[in-house]
Amino acid sequence: MILRPKFWSSAKTIALLVAWGGISACAATGAVQSPSETTRTLTNAQRSVETDRLNAWLNARYEEQLSFSPMQLTMLGRMTLYDQVDDLSEAAEDSQLAWRKKTVEELQRQFDYSALTDEGQISYDAWVYMWKDELAASRYRRNQYMFEQTGGMYSFAPGFLINFHRVDSVQDMHDYIARISGMAVALNQLLVRAQQAAADGIRAPLFAYESVSDQAGRIITGQPFENGPKNSAIWDDISAKLDALRKADKLDKPQRDELQAAALTALMDNWLPSYKNLIAWLDKDKLNLAKPEHAAADLPYGKAYYNERLSHMTAMPLSAEDVHQIGLSEVARIRREMEQIQSQLGFEGSLAEFFLFLRTDPRFFYPNTDVGRQAYLDDSAALFDVIAGKLPQYFGIFPKAKLVVKRVEPFREQAGGAQHYFPGTPDGSRPGIYYAHLADMSGYSKSDMVTIAYHEGLPGHHMQISIAQELSELPLFRKQAFFTAYTEGWALY
Repeated sequence: MILRPKFWSSAKTIALLVAWGGISACAATGAVQSPSETTRTLTNAQRSVETDRLNAWLNARYEEQLSFSPMQLTMLGRMTLYDQVDDLSEAAEDSQLAWRKKTVEELQRQFDYSALTDEGQISYDAWVYMWKDELAASRYRRNQYMFEQTGGMYSFAPGFLINFHRVDSVQDMHDYIARISGMAVALNQLLVRAQQAAADGIRAPLFAYESVSDQAGRIITGQPFENGPKNSAIWDDISAKLDALRKADKLDKPQRDELQAAALTALMDNWLPSYKNLIAWLDKDKLNLAKPEHAAADLPYGKAYYNERLSHMTAMPLSAEDVHQIGLSEVARIRREMEQIQSQLGFEGSLAEFFLFLRTDPRFFYPNTDVGRQAYLDDSAALFDVIAGKLPQYFGIFPKAKLVVKRVEPFREQAGGAQHYFPGTPDGSRPGIYYAHLADMSGYSKSDMVTIAYHEGLPGHHMQISIAQELSELPLFRKQAFFTAYTEGWALY
């Protein structure tokens, strides 16, 4: 899966919308349908000129959209608004939706759909579709858990500063410190939203409360938040980045000490209280759960929200029953393939016994030790080297961005957590990262390692996302738009 913060309505990934059949349906609901006599006689060159005009307009609108998300700018490798953090309040979301609606109205006034090239029509459709999709999702915004076990702002904040906020100058460090306080504001905004949802009777299951509380607690464990021999991850990062500036002669010792003191103040006065408030609320509010576990569809507006998410994820007019039947068909197909593999391997016994064998035989797992964890990372990297050598047999375009393998940071690592991918920058200056949860090695077999590595890395998410970001002929928003049906479909090998 591609890990992206839950609060970004539009983030990483796909630009090749032409391959995603669902998007073309939008023309029927948002575009100019019937070509005039004039547009019927337009030459390809004239359509290209009009499409170039559309692309310039879309690029300008996308730059406006990016101004709403300083963090997304950083993820793209830009250092604009570098001292700021996204406004995650409901009011900000409303403002951005109003802006999006205004752009769609302007789009429909200024451009004749039938005068565009096929590629231009896809871009037109996509812009309209994305507004309608976000508008539909906004009706159930309180059904979206602000804090849940797979991640969110609470765990993304330190990872963002550590991995994505590059510090090359003293000003970059000032911006880093400003963002420490900004992250606290954002976390508090999400806490307010979680409290509003809880007041509406919408709460995550108990295990999510407990997991978030545990991860948040680990983020504020160690120096400077408590006495002891170990530093917190964020404090280690601050010290390392200050030391690097000092080593590069970009600041003297008094300046270093002054910046470290400013960072300490931001952590203790803003960061720490925001995490303490979150943990305190989680520990208190979980007592209000009617039962420990529940389905999201059983909550207020749950079924409507489920159907909205179904439409969002599939981008197709499928009912829950449709998807269920597809699932049954796929399970039957895959089961037949598994039985063939079982037969080829000469395993005698039922398929259930074969599964048990694969899940329990030690030969299929790495040792639950640091040596075993490093072997998992090394072998995953080796798999990427093997597949990279085969890519020229199938592809003519290759990513600029490199792909690296990392273990998930201790403050957000979970036993059994899903391996995931973070995209690199469009210019290739920051690599794509395949992250592996390795807290408990019994959860990841060697066979699983192969399929997951290919899905998350090459030729999966890293290949598709990197190439999409680097395409030159598409408007910027299409290089960064996220459509689950396409991105996960591409990576489904």
